[in-house]
Amino acid sequence: QVQLVESGGGSVQAGGSLRLSCAASGSIFSRNGMGWYRQAPRKQRELVASITSGRTTFYGDAVKGRFTISRDNAKNTVYLQMNSLRPEDTAVYYCAADRLDTLAPYDYWGQGTQVTVLS
Repeated sequence: QVQLVESGGGSVQAGGSLRLSCAASGSIFSRNGMGWYRQAPRKQRELVASITSGRTTFYGDAVKGRFTISRDNAKNTVYLQMNSLRPEDTAVYYCAADRLDTLAPYDYWGQGTQVTVLS
């Protein structure tokens, strides 16, 4: 049984920062790709950032230079540091894990955490 639990969402003024955390339990983490997706109202879910076990990373064009994904295998946790937040970053953010070790994880999902950026 794989569980992913996100935390760290909330409301912040434009230009501010938030750090999301995703704690993984079960037989998954250190050898698996992990990532963050987001879904805004009336929009499709999009991959924001992802990281492999070897710490190769991917970032969506909209967040490059502002967001940083990292992982702590000792804590079974993946983080998303979000800086210079914009109103268009407002969305529900989901943590995802891969059965393999790719940069497009989608096999397991957390429940999501709301991020609201106020203008």
